[in-house]
Amino acid sequence: MSDVHVAAVAGSLRDDSYTRLACERTLAAAEEYRDVETDLLDLRAFDLPVFDADARDAGDAPEFRRRLRAADAVALGSPVYHGSYSSALKNALDYCGFEEFEETTVGLLCVAGGAFPTTTLDHLRSVGRALNAWVLPHQVAVPRADGAFRDRRLDDEDVAERIDTLGRRLVEYATIEPDVPTVTAEQNAGADD
Repeated sequence: MSDVHVAAVAGSLRDDSYTRLACERTLAAAEEYRDVETDLLDLRAFDLPVFDADARDAGDAPEFRRRLRAADAVALGSPVYHGSYSSALKNALDYCGFEEFEETTVGLLCVAGGAFPTTTLDHLRSVGRALNAWVLPHQVAVPRADGAFRDRRLDDEDVAERIDTLGRRLVEYATIEPDVPTVTAEQNAGADD
């Protein structure tokens, strides 16, 4: 059994989600690169009510957090909704804090129906920094997803290479020695509320 564990959070609730397909491809690339354990955290499979700080253990929140804590590296995947990431992913991340992400390698992936979706990645990067994760410089944006996928398979070679690189980088940097906490993380009192 591998001593490196890579997880991906598929932040889409759609049945025919391109985000989920891209997360699956990321994990497959990680497995192909090196013998690692992988875990797809499909948000459709978790009961995560709208976050209430007075009910941090509602639904499947403890199981979701446990699986994140088990990972050395985590890919956060989201569709682009109104220039940012999905409410499903936001809600899931609200159940988490430093314990799940501090000193964890995080990769970013977003999928858009339209043009290049950079703000989604910027927003996710800010969340990762606030939780003192080590966010990979390499990130993946899939613009015009309906043209990148055909018959539920990735058909765009450039996008495939970017996703495969993300999978490899998650493995390569899964055990990186983290830097000292960022100013953002040190001042993030909300994580411990």
